[in-house]
Amino acid sequence: MTRSQKDKMLAGEMYNAADPEIQADLLVTGAWLKRYNDTLGAPPEQWHVLLCERLGEVGHGAVIRPPFHCDYGFNIRIGAHAYLNFNCVILDVAEVTIGEGTTIGPAVQIYTADHPHDPEQRQAGLQLGRPVYIGRGVWIGGGVIILPGVTIGDHAVVGAGSVVTRDVPAGAKVVGNPARAKG
Repeated sequence: MTRSQKDKMLAGEMYNAADPEIQADLLVTGAWLKRYNDTLGAPPEQWHVLLCERLGEVGHGAVIRPPFHCDYGFNIRIGAHAYLNFNCVILDVAEVTIGEGTTIGPAVQIYTADHPHDPEQRQAGLQLGRPVYIGRGVWIGGGVIILPGVTIGDHAVVGAGSVVTRDVPAGAKVVGNPARAKG
């Protein structure tokens, strides 16, 4: 039996994003995002109810302040009491896990979407995703960009404006582009 493009996407394999099933999921998420982002100024309890409609997992007391943007939502898992500030973007073609008690500043971008290095594969419309894991009690400053496949360990700190291109050990403090350990 042939696997669907969506199954390939979820498995982290090369897939074609123009597939009708994948495009349908994007449309559903787009409609959900419109409803969610229209709640700016609503109480966090209302946000929580809406987040639970679309995200893969939402822990008690988790908050994402609108506006928020993502590809699918169902690949996002957010632990209890995690907090994402305004204008966060999560490209979740693969799983994104945000640990309990993690705080993420405004305009942070988390990318799981990746593209093949071979130009013929790119021209054929193929893509892939690599999961991002952010541990518990992490602090991520505003404007940070986290690239596909990165793991950020528990209680790490990522300085504002950093570009995280590789794993960050638990308890580490990193800053810059690319993000590097700070003394």
